[in-house]
Amino acid sequence: MPHLHGGMTIRDVARRAGVSVSTVSRVLNDKDDVAPETAATVRRVIEEMGYASSIAARSLRSRTTNVVGLIVPDLWHPFTSLVIRGVNQVTAAQGYDLIAYASARRNPYLMADWEVHLVAQLNGTVTDGIIVVTPNAATYRTTFPLVAIDPYQATTEYPAVIATNYQGVLEAMAYLVSLGHRRIGFIAGRSDLESAKRRLEGYLAGLAQAGIAFDPALLVTGDYTRTTGAGCAAQLLALDPPPTAIMASSDETAFGVYDVAARRGMRIPDDLSVIGFDNTLESLSVNPPLTTVDQSIEQMGVLAAELVLKLIQGQPCESRQYKVATRLVVRQSCRAIDPGS
Repeated sequence: MPHLHGGMTIRDVARRAGVSVSTVSRVLNDKDDVAPETAATVRRVIEEMGYASSIAARSLRSRTTNVVGLIVPDLWHPFTSLVIRGVNQVTAAQGYDLIAYASARRNPYLMADWEVHLVAQLNGTVTDGIIVVTPNAATYRTTFPLVAIDPYQATTEYPAVIATNYQGVLEAMAYLVSLGHRRIGFIAGRSDLESAKRRLEGYLAGLAQAGIAFDPALLVTGDYTRTTGAGCAAQLLALDPPPTAIMASSDETAFGVYDVAARRGMRIPDDLSVIGFDNTLESLSVNPPLTTVDQSIEQMGVLAAELVLKLIQGQPCESRQYKVATRLVVRQSCRAIDPGS
């Protein structure tokens, strides 16, 4: 008898739906000889159990699909592109197909519901395991393998891959201080993300280690996007005196700083030093090339894929949290100044 996750069989589905096993089988295989209202009932029961009707039959027969799912907030962001590249390296090498799902939703609460619903539908039917990038939900209704990249929470019920966000910003701050900067602005990321919280803590610790008093006016909160980053940069550069350097929580945010500096006739790094965080491909092609914290995004995807495949193959994970080390990549967007300036 084929089993669903949690020890449940197709007979249990039939019993819950009030139909025969053969009826459930015909619905799973999309046969058209089942009454519409009966088929709807069976599909509802399957979905409640976390299965998608169109591919559940394949899973019931073989227990595997050889597909890994990747749930992302969008497909346009450079972070997502690098994650996909890393994940695909591993899945392709291991003979697994990769399906990516992106949402048009932007409200975090709607995103959380969408993620929970999608994981329940896909995991164990369409996919053998799922990787969720920057997950909004705290928990998911699945007993199949699931791994997160850059989760919102500090602790999770599933294995998670994160960068050493705190150490990355701390190193960047030390570099700016070594160049003579004392008035350093900081554009934080989304306040609900654990990565943003740790990067802010790195900024504050960097100030403290250098003996620089924290100035609330030099701290503004963004959302890791270029547009919002530009608005935050405009706010910082309107201060009197303005910062001599800006530490941005993402490369996209730093590009927003570049945009505002250009509009104001400021030259980077002559008039303003800028550091980003991510080391996306564009950080090398902007003018001047951006000094940034490399969080090895592609490697985060590689590690997440290795973990989910390990779980799929029945091997346990040794930890709930896996950290990928950051490193400062020095390019041409910062310069030394007289500390008294």
